[in-house]
Amino acid sequence: SSLQVTVEDGKVFVTAKKKVLTLPAVTEHEQRLGLDRCLLNPDTVLLLGGGVAALVCAETLRQEGFTGRIIMATKEKHCPYDKAKLSKEMNLKAEDIYLRTPEFLDARGIELWTEREAVSVDFQRQKVRFKNGSSQKYNHLLIATGSHPILLEVPGADLQNVCLLQTPEDSSKILELATGKNLVIIGASFIGKRLGWISSRGKTNETSLQPGAAAKLPAWVLLGTAVFTSLVFPSERSHQLPLPFQMLQNKGVKFYMKTKLSELKGKDGKVTEAVLDSGKKIPADVVVTAIGVSPSSAFLKGTSIARDSSGAILVDLRMQTNIPNVFAAGDVVSFPVALLNGERSSIHHQQVAEAHGHIAALNMLKKQKELRTVPFFWTTMLGKSIRYAGCGEGYTDTVVKGSLEELKFLIFYIKDGYVIAAASLNCDPMVSLIAEVLYWGKQISKEEAE
Repeated sequence: SSLQVTVEDGKVFVTAKKKVLTLPAVTEHEQRLGLDRCLLNPDTVLLLGGGVAALVCAETLRQEGFTGRIIMATKEKHCPYDKAKLSKEMNLKAEDIYLRTPEFLDARGIELWTEREAVSVDFQRQKVRFKNGSSQKYNHLLIATGSHPILLEVPGADLQNVCLLQTPEDSSKILELATGKNLVIIGASFIGKRLGWISSRGKTNETSLQPGAAAKLPAWVLLGTAVFTSLVFPSERSHQLPLPFQMLQNKGVKFYMKTKLSELKGKDGKVTEAVLDSGKKIPADVVVTAIGVSPSSAFLKGTSIARDSSGAILVDLRMQTNIPNVFAAGDVVSFPVALLNGERSSIHHQQVAEAHGHIAALNMLKKQKELRTVPFFWTTMLGKSIRYAGCGEGYTDTVVKGSLEELKFLIFYIKDGYVIAAASLNCDPMVSLIAEVLYWGKQISKEEAE
C-alpha cells in the first residue's frame, strides 16, 4: 500500500492513520533494520574513535547489510556524544548528550570498547595495538580519532584551574570553578566565543552559568587575529570588532584583540592572573584555553600512511588512505573539497564528519561512492541563530542582504564572480537553501546574489 505524501514550504508531510504505523509489518521491519549480525561471517571492521564519524560508519555498515563484526574503540569513557553541546550547555551530564545509548549499539551488534586508546598500527599484519597492551586484527580499518587541543606554552600553563574543554567532565569542572569567579578565555575560536556567551548570560554585571545560578563573572577573552570569525561576519567598519564579538561585548565580555598571553601567575599553585605581552594584568581565577586543535594521529608516526605537515591523514573522495582497506574520516583527515576546486582541507564540522563516516562505510562494502557534501555549521548565541555553509577561503567580495545593525542579515561570499559560501544571522532557513543549491553543483552568480 502507499501513503499520501505532500511537500509544503520545503517540508515533507506523510499522512497515515496512527494504527497503520503500529502494524506488525511496520514495527517488525523497524526492529530488523540494521540488526543483522552473523557469527559465521569472520570479517571484522575496526573503528578507531568514538565520535560521529565512527558512529555513522558503524550504523551505515549495518543498514547496508554488513553482517560481520564491528568494533568501535575509543579512549573516551562514554558512548558517542554530541561534543558541540559541551560549550553550549555546560550543566549537562554525559548521558544527556549521548548520540546513541549502549542498548542501541548492543542491539545492532556494535561492540563499544571505551578507554581503549590506539598506540600503534601494523598495516602489513592488519593489527592495532592499544595502550592497555591488548591488540586487535581487522579486515577493514577506519581511523576517526579526531583532534586534540593545542596546549598553552607560556610560564604558568601548568597551574591549577587552567582548563581545556574536551569532555563532559571538563565542562562540569569549568562550570563549577567559574561560577562567581573571574574567567579568562584564551582563543578566538567558536568554542571560545560560546564559552564567552555562556559567561555573559544574565543581567548586567551579573551572569548566570546555569538556570538559577547567578554569578558575578567578568569574562576576558584574549585573542590573536580572528580570521575565521572575521570571514563569517565582517564588521561594518574595519576598526570594529566582528559582529559576534560585538554581541558578547554588549553583554559584558571584554576582548583584547591582536594581543598575546605572556604568562600566567599564581598563588599556592592556583592561577590568579593573566599577563599580556603589553604588561597588562587581568584577574584570573579560571583560565580556559581554546587556541586551536591538531589531528590526533601521532600513533601513526613512522608508518607508511600518508599525512600532511600538520599530521592530517590524506584521503581521497572515497575516504580511502594510500593503504588498502584503511579508511579515515572526521577531524583527523585532509580531503579534496569540491567547493575549493579539489584542493585539500581539514574541516572540523560535525556534519562533515557524518558524511565522511557514511562514505567510508559504503566503500568498505565496495559501493564505489564518492564524497559529496557542502560544509555546514550552525550555533546560537544570545538567542540569535548563526548559520554558515560552504568554503569561504579566498573570497574577494561580499554581498550583504538585510541589516547588520539590526542583527538580521544574509552574507554571500564571492570568488571569481560566484558564491562559494554564505552566512546568516537570524535569517533561517536561507543558508540551508543555499547549501542545497551548492550541493547539486549549481552556481550562484554575484548578480543573482544581489
